[in-house]
Amino acid sequence: MAQALGNATLTMVNGGDFRLDGGAMHGVVPKTIWSKLVSCDELNRVTYTTSCLLVEIGKKRVLIETGNGDKFSAKEKEIYGIDHDRSISSALGALGVEPESIDLVVLTHLHFDHVGGTTRRTKSGGLVPVFPRARHVVQRTELIAAEHPHERNRASYLAENILPLKEAGLFAVIDGETELLPGLRVLPSPGHTPGHQSVLIDGGNGEKALFLGDVAPTSVHVRLPFIMAYDLEVEKTLDSKKRLFCRAITEGWIVLFGHDRHHGAKLRWNDKGQPEVAELVEL
Repeated sequence: MAQALGNATLTMVNGGDFRLDGGAMHGVVPKTIWSKLVSCDELNRVTYTTSCLLVEIGKKRVLIETGNGDKFSAKEKEIYGIDHDRSISSALGALGVEPESIDLVVLTHLHFDHVGGTTRRTKSGGLVPVFPRARHVVQRTELIAAEHPHERNRASYLAENILPLKEAGLFAVIDGETELLPGLRVLPSPGHTPGHQSVLIDGGNGEKALFLGDVAPTSVHVRLPFIMAYDLEVEKTLDSKKRLFCRAITEGWIVLFGHDRHHGAKLRWNDKGQPEVAELVEL
């Protein structure tokens, strides 16, 4: 369901559910604590969404993230607990939004669960971009990391999601904080990956929403110690969380999560001076 944010309209779209190891998702926090907040299956996996945000602002259609995509092999589906072939293009189609109508795709980072929907396989087995006329915005440091993966991140950066965009000249590579459109700005938020960015939507009437990406993938991760084992630079993630949450609380932003069944939240300081969820928000 679409929700107005001043001059912008926001619609959260599910780009596909999957399951990840609960221990890895909560880092140094022991299972005795995190298991009271989320449930897991017999393989210790927790189910997460891949949330994608459709933003209509200033006569432009912007898509933030593209989800898992539908290119997984049977083995990969088993590993990640994927029991469907849900593409972002079909999810948008259900809303009457055609891929060709998207002007801008903003990617918080280039891990497969955020960019898997940027490409699709043809009947002949080739790969083509799903959003052929859209600029795909990514930080330069992130693209470099994705093109030169190492043993620690190689499983997350998949060439099938990246090379077709580069070959088609669809990447819009930026450096640092950048205004993409009036009312739409990216804020660097490194830690999970070197070039991770979050997206700030300004409705123009004092209302703002921040799509966090994987800075805090769920409402549980608003707690500062809850940092994923997947994060490459934990201290940078912690710094990003503190900086963004301080602004979100001070300025009254809604924060939107990349992997939570709840779309977002308003935050507040608790009695210990730590950020916490004050109110859950659904779009």
